[in-house]
Amino acid sequence: QMQVEESGGGSVQTGDSLALSCLSSGATVGMHCVGWFRQVPGKEREAVAVLSLGSGRTDYAESVERRFTISRDDAKKAVYLQMTDLRVDDTAMYYCATSFSLPCTMWIHDFDYWGQGTQVTVSG
Repeated sequence: QMQVEESGGGSVQTGDSLALSCLSSGATVGMHCVGWFRQVPGKEREAVAVLSLGSGRTDYAESVERRFTISRDDAKKAVYLQMTDLRVDDTAMYYCATSFSLPCTMWIHDFDYWGQGTQVTVSG
């Protein structure tokens, strides 16, 4: 079994930056991908950024490209989402998820373990 936990959410102003952290623990051997997703009430959960742990490849949703950066710290078993130039429409619950499947995709159903989420609220 594996556990995933997010942290770092909060309330910020338009244009601010915020960094989210994702820690994984437990049975992580064979894990290939880590992704950040977000969801607002009444809408489907959407992929924000995905990191391939083997190749280091990163993929981003068009809406966050050049503003968000996904990165890793293997020693800490952590993956981060650095968010800059935040906008009101970035407001959402942000989730970290891990996948044991290849290739790494941005498809929500490829991800096996999910955290409880951390809220990001951006005010104009």
